[in-house]
Amino acid sequence: MLQLVVLAISLGLIAFIIWWFFGSHEEKTSDAQISDNQQESTIVVDGGYSPSTLVLKKGVPAKVKFQMNDSTACLSHVVFEKLGIDKDLTKQKMTAIEIPTDQATEFDYACGMNMFHGKIIVKD
Repeated sequence: MLQLVVLAISLGLIAFIIWWFFGSHEEKTSDAQISDNQQESTIVVDGGYSPSTLVLKKGVPAKVKFQMNDSTACLSHVVFEKLGIDKDLTKQKMTAIEIPTDQATEFDYACGMNMFHGKIIVKD
């Protein structure tokens, strides 16, 4: 009987791991708000990034704020490898990062351990 319980729990855990890593998860996409020829948006850091995809308008100066709601060590940093940015999000509740919008492109970002990911898209 004990073997059946252990087998059932093991199969349940394997199914959960497969769903977690390979299942399709809903990702939020948001457009930045433009005001006074400046665009600004907030990404909430809480067990991941929300929204995980942010769309910016090309040619309008942009500032993205990361609101830290999670004390997990992995999410304590946000890294924009393409921009050479590695910011510690634990120093303040809200950390602002200026994103260049001079050309249509995409900027991928990740946590310090490269486990959680997001994307900023600059569009015409």
